[in-house]
Amino acid sequence: MYAETSATAQASEFNLSELNIMDNNSEHVKQPLLVLENTVYVESRLPAVAEPQIALAGRSNVGKSSLLNALAGRKNLAKVSATPGKTRSVNFFRVSPGNFYLVDLPGYGYARAARQERARWARLLERYLEEAKNLRALALLLDCRLDPQRNDINLANFARASQIALLPVLTKADKCGRRERTHRQTQWRELLGQEILLTSSARRLGLTELWKALVGLGGS
Repeated sequence: MYAETSATAQASEFNLSELNIMDNNSEHVKQPLLVLENTVYVESRLPAVAEPQIALAGRSNVGKSSLLNALAGRKNLAKVSATPGKTRSVNFFRVSPGNFYLVDLPGYGYARAARQERARWARLLERYLEEAKNLRALALLLDCRLDPQRNDINLANFARASQIALLPVLTKADKCGRRERTHRQTQWRELLGQEILLTSSARRLGLTELWKALVGLGGS
């Protein structure tokens, strides 16, 4: 079992310079290297991974692929589509330095997908979360434009019940005004009882803070 910890507390105690991610001559963050090492479409092919892992999960169209590309400083590491529901696999990205994985899980909540297809994605996501032996945390991506959604709340509750550390991340902050951003952070803070990171892939807002939290949770 995994001891539940505060992602915010761990991130605040972690110094990026320890992994040479922080440029000593400026305040800019050097991009860690993200490499796609494995893509799995079937539950039975999920690998046993010895290294620490942080799962990335969220509703379809939450901007997960865009956020991965922004974190990597690349445009095409993860495929971005205008059509929701395109992430249909579990994708393992190795992070260096740090020697851990960001694991991109299938999106959920896309009503236009066939019921059988949605059920397959759900099984793949649940199987990974239940069986990953070295899962350090779940980064739950939340659309800044939307009030808290039942599927997101359910996944947060599942993580808490499974004693998986939770890292809530609001995406698409550039599409919300300042008042709406503050309101959404307050809503989720009251629901989850912890601070909520605010990000925008388009404007690269909050990426330094997010990397700091990820490395603090997953870095060995």
